[in-house]
Amino acid sequence: MNFDQNIQEWLGLLSPISLDDMSGIKLMNRTDTKFVTNKRKLSELLELAQGQYFAQQIDGQRIANYRTTYWDTPSHRFFLEHHNARAPRQKIRVRTYLDSNLTFLEVKTKNNHGRTKKKRITVPSQERQDVVDAGGTPFIQGLTGATFDDIIPTVQNQFQRITLVNYGKTERLTIDFNVHFHNFETVRDEGTGELVIIELKRDGNVFSPVLDILRQLRIKPSGFSKYCIGSVMTNDKLKNNLFKPKLVRISKYTGTDFRLPQPSL
Repeated sequence: MNFDQNIQEWLGLLSPISLDDMSGIKLMNRTDTKFVTNKRKLSELLELAQGQYFAQQIDGQRIANYRTTYWDTPSHRFFLEHHNARAPRQKIRVRTYLDSNLTFLEVKTKNNHGRTKKKRITVPSQERQDVVDAGGTPFIQGLTGATFDDIIPTVQNQFQRITLVNYGKTERLTIDFNVHFHNFETVRDEGTGELVIIELKRDGNVFSPVLDILRQLRIKPSGFSKYCIGSVMTNDKLKNNLFKPKLVRISKYTGTDFRLPQPSL
């Protein structure tokens, strides 16, 4: 069965919503719940979402393309904060919306109450000098204490995203798939096969129609960091005890036998 075609068909039947209509749903200070599944289940989810969700549409397109570069210290400070379950923890990334060629430098902070706050500034490109010239150093230093003399690009990903908005406009659902990783340190590339990453973003615990759909499809919450998973998939030397079980589950969901790197001594 061609699940990519099914996804396109069910997505096309959802009512569209424009960026202007979504302007009040930024959710920059929010709770996030992630779910991991595969394309077959995504096709079923989009079928069940009919009549309850809008699909974001930009210039007639409902699937957006992204490229994100994560920056970390040579000792992988931000990766280890996540691996060791430290809270609060942070990540520094530069994200480009490839269809509109807009690029942002972002700092994400997750506090010890499970809330995620994202701050960002516009930058011309992902090139280091462009980011620095656009005020990147004082921006990240004020939020993380690091400067661009302290960090290097570590992992880049590219993926496609569907964004859904419930009819009440109280939540956003982002659905990422066709994720590919490139590691700048090891020069290693990895794909994720049929993997689908769903993230429910909302302010507080407002009613969410998709939670009933996810329960019906037996898709359970599962933490997932594209930066951390991409890092351990492409760098055998990183500490990975916490993420090994997630890689095993991803293999089960997708039918792809991901290589499980051995933890460094």
